[in-house]
Amino acid sequence: MNKPLVETKARVGVFSIALGAYLPQFPQLVPEFEAQYEAFKKTLPDTVDIIDGGMVTTKEQSMAAGDKFRAADVDLVILQMLTYATSYNMLPAIRDLDVPVVLVNVQKKKAPDYANTDTPTWLGELYACGAVGEMVADLERAGKRHAVITGVVEGGDPIVQAEIEDWCKAAQVRRRFRDTNIAQIGRPYPGMMDLYIDETNLYHRMWLYTKQFDWEKMWAIADNITDEEAIRTKAQDILDTFDIEGGGTIEKVWDMAKYVVAFEQWVKDEHLGLVASHYDGFSQGIAGKLDSMLIPAFSMLIKQGTACAVEGDIKVAMAMSILKTISGTGQLSEMYSIDFDKDICIIGHSGSGDADISQAKKPTMKIVPVFHGKTGGGYLTQFYPPVGDVTYLGITQDKDGHFKFVVAEGVNEDGPIFTFGDTNMRTRFTCGAREFVNRWSEAGPTHHMAAAVGRHIDTILKVAKIFNVPVDIITR
Repeated sequence: MNKPLVETKARVGVFSIALGAYLPQFPQLVPEFEAQYEAFKKTLPDTVDIIDGGMVTTKEQSMAAGDKFRAADVDLVILQMLTYATSYNMLPAIRDLDVPVVLVNVQKKKAPDYANTDTPTWLGELYACGAVGEMVADLERAGKRHAVITGVVEGGDPIVQAEIEDWCKAAQVRRRFRDTNIAQIGRPYPGMMDLYIDETNLYHRMWLYTKQFDWEKMWAIADNITDEEAIRTKAQDILDTFDIEGGGTIEKVWDMAKYVVAFEQWVKDEHLGLVASHYDGFSQGIAGKLDSMLIPAFSMLIKQGTACAVEGDIKVAMAMSILKTISGTGQLSEMYSIDFDKDICIIGHSGSGDADISQAKKPTMKIVPVFHGKTGGGYLTQFYPPVGDVTYLGITQDKDGHFKFVVAEGVNEDGPIFTFGDTNMRTRFTCGAREFVNRWSEAGPTHHMAAAVGRHIDTILKVAKIFNVPVDIITR
């Protein structure tokens, strides 16, 4: 994934707990636990900022850790269980937080040397903590979200490491939504009522603030772009990204590059992690020029981490951003067709897309006289996801405005695809094409979803726990 235009970094509260009564009884445990905690913090990826709550053995220390976590507005809390500890070592640190607590229950040694193990060795190196159930019981009573990871330190534990890194990726989604904004340009496609949204409810439930922009402002966005070297560099970037029908030259994409330079500055100035846009006016003059090149221009923003959705769909922009954040790819899609002979679904979409998902072939760009269902014509971009695993994520709402994730995993297969300029994939699902369409549709998603290379349901479930939203798993 290219360097994001807008940087964010998840904040993870980390602390460890041990029973204070053990320490004066077995003073050798103090340096042992301190070393274990320092080593544990080094296992967290450098993609997050650690808010260090320290080693906690008293209620007062736990309260101090909680003060630090609240002041930092942490996205997640990770708790290392060093040995047995009572839940009062944990609860004050997380009582006033609304984020999950991940209990990391790792034992230092793989197995006991039974004949030569004394009490401090057992407590310090061999206690795969019996207190985990106690912690979860009290987290449940406090109404807190939680997860448990059990493993071992000796010899390394790739399962534990992968889980920790997965949680940190999920935490990054929360930080990205919380720290950035979504731009809504224009309004949703008229009549697509599944796309309509209450932006205030969005902010309350998903922490994402909507900045509204009119097209009149966007038409003028490139008026002050005069740095020809910057425009030329961006034009070359466009040519490097796309194969252009009929051949591409700097001059051919000059105006497009000028707008991309302007859009990139706009994204930075407005701190935009997401964009949802739809133009439904009269494509004449400068409006027509901009409208014709929006698809590749927004694709260049997606390449740099800002999710851009067509038809004004804020919810699918969120899904694209989630997948881009956790997997590096995020492509807008919808149901296209069913090949009943092959029992596969054809899934794709016209419009802006993610160059990082086009791993089978370099993205292509072509000029068409008509955008189907929309005013004007101009550039279409087509992206070519690879054969192999794929994940789909849709975001929808219920009658009370609560959000829900709808997810599925499948396999993209080799074979013929449509060539009229729209990205599309031949996806096989374990339940079969007919049953998949029934199940997916019954979950009530919008008619758009995001796609990513690979299998990511397990990470999406962590994102959902952080956001406290339900998930419908259609198939995997």
